[in-house]
Amino acid sequence: MTGAGSDGRIEEDGPARPKNRPKNRPEAAPGRDVKQRPEPAPERDAKPGSRRKWLALGALIAIVAVAALLRFWDLAINPAGIYGDEAAEGLDAARLLHQPGFHADFGVWFTSDGGREALFAYVVAAVYNFTGVTILALRATAAAFGVAGVIGIWALGRRFGEWVGITAAAWAAGSLWLICISRDGMRNTIVPFFGAVALIALLRWAARPGRGAALIAGAVTSVAALYTYQPLKLLPVLAVAWLLWLRRVDRERYDQLRAGVVPFAIAFLVVAAPMIAVAITDPTNYFGRAAEVSALNPGVTSRDWIPTHILKTIGMFGFFGDGNGRHNVSMLPLLPLPLAGLAALGLRRLWRSRRDAASSLILLSLPIFMLPPLIATEGWSPHFLRVLGLAAPLGVTIGLGAAEFVEWARTRDFHGRPGRGRRAGGAAIAVVALTLALVAAWSGFVYLDRSAADQYEPYRLDIVAAGQYAHDHPNSAVVMDSFSEMNLQLIYWPNPPALFTPGERISNPTQYRTIVGLNQADLASCLGPELAARAVPIAWDPARQPSVWAVTP
Repeated sequence: MTGAGSDGRIEEDGPARPKNRPKNRPEAAPGRDVKQRPEPAPERDAKPGSRRKWLALGALIAIVAVAALLRFWDLAINPAGIYGDEAAEGLDAARLLHQPGFHADFGVWFTSDGGREALFAYVVAAVYNFTGVTILALRATAAAFGVAGVIGIWALGRRFGEWVGITAAAWAAGSLWLICISRDGMRNTIVPFFGAVALIALLRWAARPGRGAALIAGAVTSVAALYTYQPLKLLPVLAVAWLLWLRRVDRERYDQLRAGVVPFAIAFLVVAAPMIAVAITDPTNYFGRAAEVSALNPGVTSRDWIPTHILKTIGMFGFFGDGNGRHNVSMLPLLPLPLAGLAALGLRRLWRSRRDAASSLILLSLPIFMLPPLIATEGWSPHFLRVLGLAAPLGVTIGLGAAEFVEWARTRDFHGRPGRGRRAGGAAIAVVALTLALVAAWSGFVYLDRSAADQYEPYRLDIVAAGQYAHDHPNSAVVMDSFSEMNLQLIYWPNPPALFTPGERISNPTQYRTIVGLNQADLASCLGPELAARAVPIAWDPARQPSVWAVTP
């Protein structure tokens, strides 16, 4: 047998003479003891790789533990109160479990609260079956999805390298943005997990082209796009754009995938059939929310001029933050500047490898998932819920940026001169790890240290105070709008206080011990101005203005 030598020459089997051995050096005589350096045992060669694997596993376990800590710590009391969108999710889950005949349209869509996908509510209902109907159970379900999202982002990043996945997961675990969203009991918390799983399915199809992989990718893409939350509805657009890009830059890969396009489409449509039925039978409800917030709707109200909105949305990477206290704290940017810098390096790396199927999928996903927050101008700019489609690909981009930074340190310095090798690379790794740890610690501190004043309006503590007062005075009634009523219906499930909407006349007020409202005008619309004038404030907002009123008939 023969083999190729390191210099390209063909060598015969057998002991080869070392290149630098002097020709006149005598060979050892048979039987003579000669001290020679022993050949390294095969198992020793495996140890460094094995150590790296154990180190990566330990890092992942620590990251998941931190993610769980930041999402579950003090969850029973922080956030305080509850917002109406959370209450709508919790109520529908409770009704699925306990109210005979209650069901989602075609099993997948609730028309209440502006229209909502039912997947998250089904999971909450399963949790309620063991815990009972509580706000804590609702938010714990959301927090568990938040931890699952960290694991999903790790699994996606791992396809680009073990430590890319670890870095991506570390960012996701300590991201203030994802912590905020994971601790609210709303369906948007499931987006990072399902977004990551959908991208993994598409990459698996690219790595192993075949009908089976195409069927799985189509089904998973359909679930993630249509049964989670608005930002992922662009997943089919991403899949089509990706295939067209591969057709241009990697025709061989595209030809391999082309045979699976029809199975992909069939699986997508089969899974999508119930939601397509909803869209056809009730288009106003299904498309209504998207139309209400779009800049294309002349009736939409925006806080900012459209160019300012675009600038702030792009500037969330390092500069601007969402002013909604449920999505953010103190209007901090979505990425702090050091991580925005790593993301920029990752983008550079993705661009260099844009002809690669995996890199091009992540690269294309970044602008496509930026479209929802750019097009929707209602509310704060930027709006962190609408950018959730970016969570998984952004994690990969940060992980790749960290890899780029470490390689840069190992091979050259910032002046383009040769780098200092392993020592410089180790220092770069330490800088990345310390940055991620500090970001996670800061995120946990600013979130958990929020004052009651910061949570008052976002989580409607005035509604909670009204309900508590009615609960403390049995046989009381509460006057508030139907959206706010859902909070008390969930908090006091299954026996909430008597609830009336403003303008609904209370024919016999004396049957109630006390009647509570959020303002005197609402009480007057139900009781008349004379009785409402006797109402007294029983709760105050952070500015010391009356926020809840009560009257004894």
